[in-house]
Amino acid sequence: MTGQEISVNIPQTLDPVYSNMIQIAYKEDEFTFLFLHQLPQVNQARAKAIVSITPTHAKNLLAVLTKTMADYEGKFGTIAPKEQQGPQSVTTLSGYS
Repeated sequence: MTGQEISVNIPQTLDPVYSNMIQIAYKEDEFTFLFLHQLPQVNQARAKAIVSITPTHAKNLLAVLTKTMADYEGKFGTIAPKEQQGPQSVTTLSGYS
């Protein structure tokens, strides 16, 4: 392995989750992502996962998502922005405690 590669162990009991909505909160020392599944035709969402990371990791995540999205669109075509028809699928909360 090179200095950039690590071995990842994924437990067999770890199940994937589906999320179609996210809330992002941040404070000085962390970003917290609350992944939600909004139920169809109901004004309700269920929390599926909560992930907290450092601001440095959040900045790295942004860079990786930007590159990955560019690669995806290069392969499959541009993703057209969806017109907002109700609540946004991302909510940002700042200075939470």
